[in-house]
Amino acid sequence: MYRPVNGRLGYIRARAQAGTDSSPSRPGGGKRERDARAVPPRSSDAGRADPTAPTAEQARKRFRAVDSYRADREWNRYEGTPQRDLFREIRERFLDRHRVDAPWALEIGPGPGRFTHRIGANGSRRVLIDLSDVMLRRACSAHSDRTGERFSPDPVRGDGFRLPVRSGAFGEVTALGNVLGFAPEPFARSLQLLAGSAAPGAKLLLEIMPGTGERSRYLARLPPRAVGRLLRSPVGAVRPRIEREGFAPVDGRAAKDHGFRRRTVADLVRALSPSGWAMREAIAVAPALGSDPDRIAEVRPNPSAWNHLLEIEEGLGRLPERWERCAAVMVAFELGPAAMRSFAR
Repeated sequence: MYRPVNGRLGYIRARAQAGTDSSPSRPGGGKRERDARAVPPRSSDAGRADPTAPTAEQARKRFRAVDSYRADREWNRYEGTPQRDLFREIRERFLDRHRVDAPWALEIGPGPGRFTHRIGANGSRRVLIDLSDVMLRRACSAHSDRTGERFSPDPVRGDGFRLPVRSGAFGEVTALGNVLGFAPEPFARSLQLLAGSAAPGAKLLLEIMPGTGERSRYLARLPPRAVGRLLRSPVGAVRPRIEREGFAPVDGRAAKDHGFRRRTVADLVRALSPSGWAMREAIAVAPALGSDPDRIAEVRPNPSAWNHLLEIEEGLGRLPERWERCAAVMVAFELGPAAMRSFAR
């Protein structure tokens, strides 16, 4: 089928290529600023293929066969508990910091549209590309039904790494969740194809899953109620203690159990910097308490403690040493002046 997108017709290839395409796209100043732009060494396990992992084609079929129950469950991942609230608010704050007032915004792999209303400006036309018809229908109705915001995104069934849209047309491009974990190899080429949809000066907002998670040793050894009381204290009195005692890894399911490959911030920088993209922010999602629902629940009732927790998590999350083992990292890139000059030529 054909669908008008961005002033021209885009060919929706997901149906025609279902039997041949094997690359699913979705299951998603000062010293501190210099730290945020530093790139940690590549993990020895990142991006490593596993012969026992589900194939890309198997993962693709799973995404295309998503039903309404799975769509509801995906939506509920970010509401209903204090832990889910923390994950959602950190992502929303990240998206708000990097919103672009552009005519067109593109969201690849929106799922049920949990963060669609945070993409682009109020007047932006939002194009959503997903393999699942069910997810696209839910994304188009979710926010008018649940938050009262009125907008009509343009749903396109297709593959985020075989984009059926015009290159260089979008002022903001996002791929959240674990879209990049299912990118076809070579990864750098797939990411460059995805980024090719961005216009000069655009923002590219990505999410990756480098590790299985970690937690603060200091907060973990305190009783949950003590953590709730502690975080009412000023951030400057709490964060040094967290950093002094360090972080411990959290065991989690291996990437092969889900059929994706773990990517690192270094992977993204290596793939995008030759094309003129500059990293503006990288932030690990809730490295201190994210894996501890009981202690987060003790913090939630007190607004001051909650705001302190958000500030601490964001401050720690911007440190490069937190990017390696965290279960999720949000990364913002901007197409720099050199790349803009090449577009002009």
